[in-house]
Amino acid sequence: MRKQRWMLPDGVEEILPPHTWAVESLRRHLLDLFRGWGYDLIIPPLIEYLDSLLTGAGQDLDLQTFKLTDQLNGRMMGVRADITPQAARIDAHILGGRGVRRLCYIGAVLHARPDAFGGSRIPLQVGAELFGHSGPESDLEVLRLMIETTGKAAVTDLHLDLGHVGIYRTLVAQTNLSVEQEKALFIILQRKSSHELNDLLTELRIPEAQALWFRGLIDLNGDDRVLDQARLTLANAGNEVIEALDRLTWLVAQLRDHYPDLPVHLDLAELRGYAYHTGVIFALFQPGRGWDLARGGRYDHVGEAFGQARPATGFSTDLVALLNSCGAQADVISMPIRAPALPDQDLRLFIEQLRQSGERVVQILPEQGQESADNSTDRRIVNRQGRWVVE
Repeated sequence: MRKQRWMLPDGVEEILPPHTWAVESLRRHLLDLFRGWGYDLIIPPLIEYLDSLLTGAGQDLDLQTFKLTDQLNGRMMGVRADITPQAARIDAHILGGRGVRRLCYIGAVLHARPDAFGGSRIPLQVGAELFGHSGPESDLEVLRLMIETTGKAAVTDLHLDLGHVGIYRTLVAQTNLSVEQEKALFIILQRKSSHELNDLLTELRIPEAQALWFRGLIDLNGDDRVLDQARLTLANAGNEVIEALDRLTWLVAQLRDHYPDLPVHLDLAELRGYAYHTGVIFALFQPGRGWDLARGGRYDHVGEAFGQARPATGFSTDLVALLNSCGAQADVISMPIRAPALPDQDLRLFIEQLRQSGERVVQILPEQGQESADNSTDRRIVNRQGRWVVE
């Protein structure tokens, strides 16, 4: 059978006109947004050595990373599946890891397999990272920037999910669970299966006072009243838990002030990115979609492997998926203006003026069919009473 050489691998797609212009237009808007907030643009390499690329990233990113051997020295390299670890390396090692630093990026990443919803294996990842500040103010800044990013794509009807993986970390640290036992508890909490949770807690012989924490945690989801309930359920769980609840309470109040119409849903048993994140986590959703449009959170001390244990928080999203999620393609470039191919000085100057003003102008080539020209343009330059005008 003859090979279909034009076929692309599953989960790998190309973007074609006019949508390519919409993607590029959004990219420019987002870079302007990040620059306006004081973020510096970085362009990390597409491939790196694995021991750098996967530092602090956890098993999930390892499984998503395509691996290859450097033919120069035999070391294992990987094609990046996430730019965030690269930003942490750049902050800690290349730029020195001092003071507060804000970095942003836009670039393609490669996933070894599509996500559970059959998404792209080559997302165009866009994001921002803030290093060197551990307070809730930096969490709020990144959260706001994530929301503003979706606003640039004209995405509407958003819902924010908010959690804090530090609460679960603190609770588990007070038990004597093995790695495998903790993994089993983690899986059940993500499934939110109360029946399985009760059976596991009994099997593990966790003291009743601690078992009550985990039974309560699985139900601590909803609006901000969940935080008041959590203060009762986890009252004796330690100061770190109370501090985490205080941070969430402050963030919710600030978000309500900045975005009074944005629904905020809290889930204290949501442990997205648990192997990577250390504190507040957040994600934006649209009703009816089973996946997030943007996600982020705090990931303190990831840069320790690069010589700087820096506090850090950030977010990322897929630019193409973000654009596709809005009701209509934003800023699709208009069709060009058709110009005759005549050796006329006034016509040449008129065309230059149009192009400098942002218009697209194509001149008909010799022997180009009129029908072909009409299909690619919707306006034309004509001479009316000695003046060149657009019709």
